[in-house]
Amino acid sequence: MDGGGNENKIEDEDKQALAALSSVPSPHRAKVHSYSQQLRGEKKPYRQGRKHSLDGIPAGGSRPLSSSDDDFSNYSLDEEEGALDLKPFTPLGEFVAAVSPAAAGSSSPGPGGGSGSGSVSGGKGEAIFKVPTRAAVHPGRPPCLELRPHPLRETQVGKFLRNIACTETQLWAGQESGVRFWRFDRIYDPGCGLGGKVRRGDEDAAPFQESASTSPTFCLMVDAANGLVWSGHKDGKIRSWKTAANAPFKEGLSWQAHKGPVLSMVMSSYGDLWSGSEGGVIKIWPWESIEKSLSLKSEEKRMAALLVERSAIDLRSQVTVNGNCSISSSDIKCLLSDNIRAKLWCAQSMTFSLWDARTKELLRVFNIDGQTENRVDGAAAPAEKPAKEGKGKSVNKKEKGQGFLQRSRNAIMGAADAVRRVATRGTNAFVEDPKKTEAIVMTADGMVWSGCTNGLIIQWDGNGNRVQDFNLLNKNTAVQCFCTFGARIYVGYASGIIQMLDLEGHLLQMWVAHSNPVLKLAVGKGYIYSLASHGGIRGWSTLSPSPIDQILRSELAGKEATYTRKDQFRVLIGTWNVGQGRPSQEAMMSWLGSTAGDVGIVVVGLQEVDMGAGFLAMSAAKETVGLEGSAIGQWWLDNIGRALGEGSVFERMGSRQLAGLLVSLWVRKNMRQHVGDVDAGAVPCGFGRAIGNKGGVGLRIRVRDRIMCFVNCHLAAHLEAVNRRNADFDHIYRNMVFGKPTIPNAAGMLLNSGGGGGGSNSNNNGSSEDTKPELSDADMVVFFGDFNYRLFGISYDEARDFVSQRSFDWLRERDQLRAEMKAGRVFQGMHEAIITFPPTYKFERNVPGLGGYDSGEKKRIPAWCDRVIFRDTRPGSSTPSQCECSLECPVVSAVIQYEAVMDVTESDHKPVRCKFHIQVAHTDRSVRRQEFGEILRTNEKIQSLLEECRVVPETAVSTNSIALQNQDTAILRITNKSAADKVVFRIYCEGQANFKDEGDEAEYRARGNHGFPRWLEVTPAAGIIKPDNSIEVSVHHEEFHTLEDLVDGIPQNWWCEDTRDKEVILVVVVQGSGSTEVATHRVHVRHCLSAKTLRADSKSGSRRGQKSDPKQQSGSSDATDDSRSSQKP
Repeated sequence: MDGGGNENKIEDEDKQALAALSSVPSPHRAKVHSYSQQLRGEKKPYRQGRKHSLDGIPAGGSRPLSSSDDDFSNYSLDEEEGALDLKPFTPLGEFVAAVSPAAAGSSSPGPGGGSGSGSVSGGKGEAIFKVPTRAAVHPGRPPCLELRPHPLRETQVGKFLRNIACTETQLWAGQESGVRFWRFDRIYDPGCGLGGKVRRGDEDAAPFQESASTSPTFCLMVDAANGLVWSGHKDGKIRSWKTAANAPFKEGLSWQAHKGPVLSMVMSSYGDLWSGSEGGVIKIWPWESIEKSLSLKSEEKRMAALLVERSAIDLRSQVTVNGNCSISSSDIKCLLSDNIRAKLWCAQSMTFSLWDARTKELLRVFNIDGQTENRVDGAAAPAEKPAKEGKGKSVNKKEKGQGFLQRSRNAIMGAADAVRRVATRGTNAFVEDPKKTEAIVMTADGMVWSGCTNGLIIQWDGNGNRVQDFNLLNKNTAVQCFCTFGARIYVGYASGIIQMLDLEGHLLQMWVAHSNPVLKLAVGKGYIYSLASHGGIRGWSTLSPSPIDQILRSELAGKEATYTRKDQFRVLIGTWNVGQGRPSQEAMMSWLGSTAGDVGIVVVGLQEVDMGAGFLAMSAAKETVGLEGSAIGQWWLDNIGRALGEGSVFERMGSRQLAGLLVSLWVRKNMRQHVGDVDAGAVPCGFGRAIGNKGGVGLRIRVRDRIMCFVNCHLAAHLEAVNRRNADFDHIYRNMVFGKPTIPNAAGMLLNSGGGGGGSNSNNNGSSEDTKPELSDADMVVFFGDFNYRLFGISYDEARDFVSQRSFDWLRERDQLRAEMKAGRVFQGMHEAIITFPPTYKFERNVPGLGGYDSGEKKRIPAWCDRVIFRDTRPGSSTPSQCECSLECPVVSAVIQYEAVMDVTESDHKPVRCKFHIQVAHTDRSVRRQEFGEILRTNEKIQSLLEECRVVPETAVSTNSIALQNQDTAILRITNKSAADKVVFRIYCEGQANFKDEGDEAEYRARGNHGFPRWLEVTPAAGIIKPDNSIEVSVHHEEFHTLEDLVDGIPQNWWCEDTRDKEVILVVVVQGSGSTEVATHRVHVRHCLSAKTLRADSKSGSRRGQKSDPKQQSGSSDATDDSRSSQKP
């Protein structure tokens, strides 16, 4: 609806807004509502306060990394390569010939067509309007192994992967319906393809095996000593799975561990299984009972479960006195075993607890700032009541001279503000602390690192003292996970970024690994595997950065033709300002149904579906609390579906409504399997940038691994408001955030995977790393709708005469949008096909023909208000041959129909439709994975470099045999003979056996995850040895008697360990700081004297005996063991 106003004021403020747009960078998403808040606080008259620049938005730097899973990069990660330069777009007419005649022949451009030399381009696409650069191999990150390519979200319902873990020979993944695993010897094999034995989403994944359906898996733990993988589940059960290649893939020992979900598990340095659940519950499952249960037959499954369940030690009950508990009641986030000091860390959101792994005593409780806490749980302080609104404030009376528009605007803003205040008041009580712990890991030097939701990384010593902290991204993006390899730390973020650090916290390398949050990292067989929230798994070489990376890039790029696939299809875009009308089914068929027979995707945008002050206020209120849609909007969706043959021919995949704006997307059924990841977004541009009478709604989809965005807009009205329309487009482009669904993360908690929830332009996840508009990363962007650009310098009568003569060439020269695009002030870097149809605005309703143009009192000049503007991935090029569809230019489009449907008369606008013929180049991930493996196996340079990385520094161990008596201590010296490289070592117990006479073969039995027996202390059991240095390891016999472990006051454990005639084998594993292989040394430790079995007095507690003799070093000469093996995780 048009209205009057002060023309000079509008021009002045719009000039200021336009001037500001050229220099204002992309706004931070958290500031999207700042303008409306400023407007309400300034109390300026309506016309004066309605600015369209992005005032008050802080400047943000350009993001030098790509967030897409596709192989492209807007900027190179290495400064030497420099930024990739992009030229202006090629005019549309120069590349239409690239479309095959057979494909384009069915609809030749004519009076209603859109191809030709008269098309217009929107100036130079620079800065945020740059076309994203694509490449066959991503230049901004290390080459990766695509173990499981990014599956479409719609294919993963009930099957989302939550976590991963590696054994020596397999990669295991926990999912919402069980577990699966990949064998490392088949990671380069091709997938089954569509129509294979796997479900959709896994057709390109490497071959894997999947378990029967179980409750959702929340955590995984590997027990290498016993060939088991343990999984914790939502139903509170812990399940075991055998990892042997010939073992049947079925559930083994399982028991009911918790009432709530099992959120974390770990094996202590003594082989006991610790598990954590909701409410701060921590339980210990002694290895002796687990070992006994594992030995029972499958027919005794129930008895085995009962045996373990009855052995549980509830630590929370043991540290609760008179109802006060020493540890927090918040959920357990992570459990970490400190095998160096025989301790165990329990991380909760805001606190840590430190336990003795041997005695199971609570050593310390401290908060995230390192301060000791004596009591965590106590009476909650009453919440402060928010101050009453308006108290102490004067309210200005309305001016008598206000017009209808001003009063309507005040009513709408008042209603929206009231709802927003209520919503804010209701959520203030639940504001989360931004410093919550999300992940924890121990490094080879014995330090502990934790990551927080605000991106902070904290380093702790082994006693829980805070050493230092880092914020390496300088962004509020959550740390999701850690893993370590040698002397390196890998950090996964919610932004999809992976960082590689050294042990001092220095950043060695950083890259965007996924377009979604990195849920989990795991080390196995020379790769760091990363799991993204969308379910994709990639492997990153543990050698990166190295010369191998560049060789792989070059070789993979040279084989581009073998894994490149091309497809083509057609997309129909329909736009119509319906003026709150409801057309007949005949009109819908004339507009959409008659031309959709050869298209695969239909996108429909409507404006003014419903208007009025009451509806706009209600719409703004619903947007505030995350609701959208209306009964009238549903009526339109039903009727569009009827015109397209929904159910039999097309399927609706997504829609989004913002007040009077509605966009919907429909896909032909035979193309459905290639389209998914539908996300929606909305940006209001109306009153105060908060009301949806003007603005944009958008949908984003993945088609053949390419991202396409469709944005339906309704921009500012009036002939003179050119600058305001330009500002509206800029605001929509910069602030369109496509909401993604909340996906459970590795711990089973809801995680926003990067979007704004599909609501308005507000962005609630402050952890977004992306400072560039999301539209700038898309392969194809289409803007359509009622842009409201008019004809200038022409009278009503002159325009009518030119229209009647169909002299559209002259009229196009008077088109405001064409002039603004040529000047580079709007739709930068985008195209519009030549217009060969009459202006679509303004008509008298139900009046057919060109005689229906407005002849009322205002006599509005006919104008092309309803338009379709687009861009694809074509670079600036002077010859059509350089615009061929390829992985460097993966989406090439040609307009084959651009017309208005003039026989539809139910609105004052005519509906417009635009049909694209689109060619898409994409990667066959399965074939490229094969090529990746073939290059690694056959390339001589790579093999030579790999051989160099297998070298393990020479080390010596002082003895291979130690004999201990009661309370004895022996010193085991490990010497690093290398003058250049550090040695990373760790010691584990390969097994324990009864000491037998000479000639008899001992049967060694390993505890959980190679844990030490309770009578043996090895300190330190891991560490780093500098070049030409040695370290002394204490091997101590400790007389151990098990205390009575109580559950609800009932003694649970009455046994104690007998150390008589025992022998253990200690394995010293050494590797270089970046070696891909390890060397091992075996040391036999015997305890020859018997110890009496007795029951400890529960009141006396555990008491260490005094060491009878001073420490003595074994007198045997240095012995080395040249046994080598591939790197164990």
